[in-house]
Amino acid sequence: MYLLKMNPVIFSIGKVSIKWYSLFILIGIVIALIYCKLETKKYNISWDFYFNLAFWTIIVGFIGARLYYVLFNFSDYANDPISILKIWQGGLAIHGGIIAGLITIILYCKKYAARTLRMTDIAVVPLLIAQALGRWGNFFNNEAHGPVTSLAKLQSAHLPKFIIDGMLDDGLYYTPTFLYESVWCLIGFIILMIVKHYKYLKVGQLTAIYLMWYSLGRFFIEGLRTDSLMLGGFKVAQIVSIILFIVGMLIFMILSKKTKFEDLYSEKNADNIHF
Repeated sequence: MYLLKMNPVIFSIGKVSIKWYSLFILIGIVIALIYCKLETKKYNISWDFYFNLAFWTIIVGFIGARLYYVLFNFSDYANDPISILKIWQGGLAIHGGIIAGLITIILYCKKYAARTLRMTDIAVVPLLIAQALGRWGNFFNNEAHGPVTSLAKLQSAHLPKFIIDGMLDDGLYYTPTFLYESVWCLIGFIILMIVKHYKYLKVGQLTAIYLMWYSLGRFFIEGLRTDSLMLGGFKVAQIVSIILFIVGMLIFMILSKKTKFEDLYSEKNADNIHF
């Protein structure tokens, strides 16, 4: 059920419509690639290698995000399978993209004897920016909303008028959970940008922090959402968030056991050490 009244279309040319959802995703990808190119240059990683890795990770990630969403909403697509291909209409689950993308990176790095955690460390920083932008696509695409709230509460949060107006439907206001997650991801990006300059940061710890930070925020924000993917009586995103948080915590703890100067993120030749 769509509750928001924002126009998902920026403009149309004939039968072709350019949507905010697609635009925000594209901007996120461009920003991520620019960041990754700068970071790979800094650590003497072949850009041809990393671009190919990013290309396949993005493609498979999109497929995974879509299939994940369709799997838990299969009844909506059973009578119109072609609509599964219409990803520009929304319906991408970030957890599906993360899982599919991670599997792609692992397999690609194994094939070319590259270090998986070094590659994911580079990817997760701009990924948070892409996720933050993607949530604005949800806003215009009538997704990722929360429960009924009041105009007074929205105004007390000093939200821009267009967001408050976008939360109104049939005289009721809804909680902008899309905004909560967007801000959470933006804060996470800033944290990772600061942490990556820590002198004794280990390769892989940025990945671990990303998993813990995003999962922690997503768990609580998902609890407010009214359009969650469900498995029985449980919200799938909360289950996956718990799992990914534990994975991130274990990675961080294992890497922390290494000696102070061992396997540092700042080492220029760290990508030559296989994980």
